[in-house]
Order: sequence, then C-alpha cells, then structure tokens
Amino acid sequence: MSTLTLGQALNAGLRRALEDDDRVVLLGEDIGTLGGVFRVTDGLQRDFGEARVVDTPLSEAGIIGTAVGLAYRGFRPVCEIQFDGFIYPGFDQIVAQVAKLHARTQGRVRMPLTIRVPFGGGIGAVEHHSESPEAYFTHTSGLRVVACSNPQDAYTMVRQAIASDDPVLFFEPKRRYHAKGDVNVDADLADAPPMGVATVAQRGGDVTLVTYGALVQVARDAAAAAADDGVSIEVIDLRSLSPVDYPTVEQSVRRTGRLVITHEAGQQGGVGAEIAASITERCFEFLEAAPVRITGHDVPYPPAKLEQHHLPDLDRILDGVDRVLGRPNSLTGVEG
Repeated sequence: MSTLTLGQALNAGLRRALEDDDRVVLLGEDIGTLGGVFRVTDGLQRDFGEARVVDTPLSEAGIIGTAVGLAYRGFRPVCEIQFDGFIYPGFDQIVAQVAKLHARTQGRVRMPLTIRVPFGGGIGAVEHHSESPEAYFTHTSGLRVVACSNPQDAYTMVRQAIASDDPVLFFEPKRRYHAKGDVNVDADLADAPPMGVATVAQRGGDVTLVTYGALVQVARDAAAAAADDGVSIEVIDLRSLSPVDYPTVEQSVRRTGRLVITHEAGQQGGVGAEIAASITERCFEFLEAAPVRITGHDVPYPPAKLEQHHLPDLDRILDGVDRVLGRPNSLTGVEG
C-alpha cells in the first residue's frame, strides 16, 4: 500500500497501463517534457519515449481525431484535455464519431479510447478552466462517462477505462489532485469494483446524498456535521455518470425515503435532474419528500473571487438536507 495524491495515483495508473500493453499511447498538449499542466504525466515520456507519450499541437479536434484513427488501427489511445473548458473544439469528434463508430459499423469497429478531462472549480482559475461539462456527454449514447473522487479510484478506474473496449470520458476533479490517500498499486483489476458501480462512501439512514468527483469529500463533511445534529446521511459516490448505477441509489432511497443530489454543474438538464426523475419513477411510493438538487447556478462560471458563491458547499448541502427532512431552513429559517 502506498500513500499517493490523486494526481500521482493517475500517473501510476497510466504508467502501469503503458507497461502492460504496448498498444497504449498517450496524446495531449504539453504532456511530454512538461508532464502536463497538473503533472499527471510527469516522467512518462522520458520512460516510454516520444512515440508513446506524444506532445500534440494545440488542437483538441486534432487530438481526438488522431486518437480515433489510432483506435481504428488497434491502439488504445488516451487523450488529455488540459482543462474542461477546452474540450468543446473536440466535441464534434466525440459525439459524432467516437460515440457512434461502434454502432455505425454494427460492432465491427471498437473504440477503446479514453479521454481524460480535469473538471470542476475551486482552484481560483479564470474562465474556461473550472467548468463541469459532463452532462453533454451523458446525453450521448455510445459513451461511458466516469468521475473519480479519491486516489485509489483514480488509479484503478483509469486502468479500467483504458482496458475497456468502449470510449470513456474520464473526469478528474482538479481541486482534488493534491488530496492524499492509500493506494494499492498491486491491486488486481479483476478484484476491484467495476468502473460502472457506485460506492457508498458513508453509511446513514435518514437521507441519501448522491454526488461525484470533488463534492464527495464535501458531502462526507456535511454528513459529519449533520451527525452532530442527530441526522444520519448516507453518501453515495456515483463514480459512473453514464450508465448510472441506479440499483445502488434505489436501494438506499428505499431505506431513507429522502434524496438529495449535488454537483458543481448547473441545475438545468444536469445529471441531478436525470437522477431525480429516474429515482422518482423507481421509488415514488417510498419517497417521503420530493428530491432536492444542490448545484452550481445556471450562469457562466464566475470569476475566481465569486466561485465560492457558485460552488455547492457544506452549508448549501445541509440546507438541502433540511428541506427534504421538512426542517426549518438552515440558511433562511423558513420551514422546508
């Protein structure tokens, strides 16, 4: 067992994938000599060469398009998008080509392509550097969309994504890159939880709190704070946003009768909207209150000095918990 940051765990996972399979190729801007803007690929070009860790021109459409060709020829390309807000020039390649080639060829062409995307805010960055574009991709059939929240999952899930024959959008919470945790680097992928399975990060019995990425830790902090007030919150780390592991969420909601969903992306058309609707359909007779969403606001990502008002925090999440419990609102004092 090693203690690694989330960024170091990703580096270790990529290294292991490069060692295990010579069809694995990394592509991205500044991922070679620099090691990436977050140093996730630090040292990999030195150890595996410029043909397998490729510094690309500044062209996200070109990176994804090249990776499609490589996947077509039997490679397992891993693309790095420097920041979430830079993925849009590659959007057409992802939704029009990557997502559809398997179906278009009736299964004759597989697309084992992993697209790593640092996402979310909380690092005091300028615009285009703190967005949460995951819902665009969960709406697109043919893509798997996952988000890691801790170093062990980062290490395991990136290896699982690369080993998958499906194209995977792999979202990495950038404000958690330096968070440390124990990582079993000798873990056998066959023994690890499948990439598409949600995990219960905190057991509880009064409210089900569903989230992913950087907010998993905030949700756990909220659960600890609520416990001091006599409220038991069960925190579920979705890990996979498409497909969603509904049985795990459903099982929890049937026990608690109350659901809160939180994510950094805006509320309208977000992952939380889909989960709220699906769980209402599946668990209507078990719900004691309407599901509540705690999200980023439906505005362009604000300047760094204002982002603390935009991102869901402990107080806003606890307010949502109060609302599903019908308790006086912790922010306004109004009855829920």
